[in-house]
Amino acid sequence: MSLLRTLYRGKDYRRALSIEELRLIGQRRIPNFSFEYVEGGAETETALRRNIDVFNRYSFKPSTLVNTEGRTSDIQLFGKPSPSPLLISPTGLNGLLHHRGDIALAKAAANAGIPFCLSTVSNATLEDVAVEAGGRLWMQLYMMNDRNIARDIITRAEKAGYEALIFTTDANVFGRREWDLRNYRQPGKLSLRNILDIALHPRWVADVLIPNGIPLFENVLEYLPPQMRTVKGGVASLPGMLAPDISWGDLRWIRDMWPRKLILKGVLNVADAKQAASLGCDGVILTNHGGRQLDSCVTPIEVLAEIRQAVGEQLTILIDSGFRRGSDVLKAIALGADAVMIGRPTLYGLAAGGQPGVEHALALLNEEIDRVLGQLGCRSVQQLNPKMLVKNDP
Repeated sequence: MSLLRTLYRGKDYRRALSIEELRLIGQRRIPNFSFEYVEGGAETETALRRNIDVFNRYSFKPSTLVNTEGRTSDIQLFGKPSPSPLLISPTGLNGLLHHRGDIALAKAAANAGIPFCLSTVSNATLEDVAVEAGGRLWMQLYMMNDRNIARDIITRAEKAGYEALIFTTDANVFGRREWDLRNYRQPGKLSLRNILDIALHPRWVADVLIPNGIPLFENVLEYLPPQMRTVKGGVASLPGMLAPDISWGDLRWIRDMWPRKLILKGVLNVADAKQAASLGCDGVILTNHGGRQLDSCVTPIEVLAEIRQAVGEQLTILIDSGFRRGSDVLKAIALGADAVMIGRPTLYGLAAGGQPGVEHALALLNEEIDRVLGQLGCRSVQQLNPKMLVKNDP
């Protein structure tokens, strides 16, 4: 990886042959503070590193002399066909990477025929995303101290036609991303070094800052005090708005209000998965929030098999955190995941080339998925199973 960083100096996202190369292009195209917001992990970043390294502990056992002509990556997700086992994860402040970044991500997902998940703290309203992008739209929900915010988001998402609601539960005690914090001399105010760095990225300035200025948290803007409606104020105030007293009672409350598919995001143990099923969830997302919350946290892939065994087919199991290759995706499906949610890889594409860059990231992953399927001797992802993997000693 370090050799790649030394040798690869490309600037055209279309020439990137991997997510890592796309990452390097994106890093060069946007200011440091913006890239660090995407890239950073909690505290010592142990969980962040382990999310990626853990995939090296699993090796494939392929079958040979198998005709894989006409193989397919199609899956069924909540009863609807999808041409790929990928989804785009909910991520916030995407407008700092590219103008109307949420719209670009959603359009890329719609063009690929896969679901796009919009964050509560997006920089575009959920209504604008539905009108401008369309496709399979899922809405992510944070529970805040004022439960009326959740009620409002749920009502608006149902009216706008979102097919699923994702209740995120692992960020209400906000993580501390130290490298991100070092970019600011005080909350919302960049250091002099980062201000000068912005001047070295005129293309980003012209795209993001001019003529619309720093993007706002459009979905919750009316709930912020007038003096806190800037990004500086929003970033400073949002952590304090998250409700630390969330409970299973909130999930019951949401289930009573939301008539469509309900997914619980933040599950990492069997007991929580079973409780989610008993309270009427349709699916769970195994995640450690990309290593951005609890440091030294277990990686989702390590608990996937036992959770699948415990809940059987009661729940659709989705997983995120650390996926960088199509082979990573297939390892997760072999261990029991129904689909994989992609966050940083598509954000690298967004930073590197806007909507076309996102589409390139998805194409890279889907090409790798197809190629590895053939090399394994599989005609479809449904043929993957745990016996195809060997777990190596750490």
